[in-house]
Amino acid sequence: MNRPLLLRLLTAAVMTLTCGAAAAAPVELTLYNGQHKQTGLALVDAFEKATGIKVEIRQGSSNQLANQIIAEGSHSPADVFYAEESTPLAALAEHGLLAPLDASTLSQIPKEYANTAGDWIGVTARTRVAAFNPALIAEKDLPQSVLDFQKPEWQGKIAIVPTSGAFQEQIVAIEHTNGRDAAKAWLVGLKSNAKIYNNNVAALKAVDRGEVAIALINNYYWYGLAKEEGENNVKAKLHYFSHGDPGALVTVSGVGVLKSSPHQALAQKFVAFMVSEAGQKAAVDAVAEYPLRPGIQSPFALKPFDQIEPPKVTPADLGSAHDALVLEREAGLN
Repeated sequence: MNRPLLLRLLTAAVMTLTCGAAAAAPVELTLYNGQHKQTGLALVDAFEKATGIKVEIRQGSSNQLANQIIAEGSHSPADVFYAEESTPLAALAEHGLLAPLDASTLSQIPKEYANTAGDWIGVTARTRVAAFNPALIAEKDLPQSVLDFQKPEWQGKIAIVPTSGAFQEQIVAIEHTNGRDAAKAWLVGLKSNAKIYNNNVAALKAVDRGEVAIALINNYYWYGLAKEEGENNVKAKLHYFSHGDPGALVTVSGVGVLKSSPHQALAQKFVAFMVSEAGQKAAVDAVAEYPLRPGIQSPFALKPFDQIEPPKVTPADLGSAHDALVLEREAGLN
């Protein structure tokens, strides 16, 4: 065999091997995770073990990541967006950035916990509560409605986190059930009465220390503190509002697939896994939230989900919660 022919054959062989290796390179999904870090990691770890598909996590706050995706538009590297609240997902849906989810995925979760357009779905749920310190106030002396905290007698006794997405969802729920004027009056009252904290953990710990009597938070923060400090060492207790009061609002963490994702089938597979039995178990083992798939049990001693009496406000009703920011600004809370 002459030398030029040998070189051509060797070159062709190298090119074939290189192309084959490139074709065999594994696809990696990119998850923008606005949910708590440990929950995102637990779900990704379970998915990777079940499927062999690798997932890169980019961590941030839900609102920050949603704004980033909106800025990135069709060039976003995100395949899937997992949000701590539903409102950032609603904002992406309003911008037309989410793909329709598979009908088989949507059917795994009660329909009231997904967007009516079918482009995002709830993964886990939580409820709004009042954490209180029994050394400062007896549970029987708490008001029947969260709206009562606007009254002067609660001045200096209540902690709030106006930057919290869940607090903003609660504003929208009050607007939805009682009207915009009532929501604004509530915020104006809280502006006078409440101590402001930067995050829910800080507000809960302030209650636990006896710095303030009551804090409006999500239920799962108490379980996180109990795990950290030991349940017998936590002085704060949880009070659940009832009778459809907006103080008992149920909200969800949720997920959607980006329309711009080049890996649509795999992204849909990841979302389907999140609401599957294995995915739901992984999620609720990591955080004290309620599974949305029927038949899954949380390992935490949560108040039974069917005993919560929330207002008739669905995650879809909350929309992007844009008016909550407007109302907070009008009330002087931001």
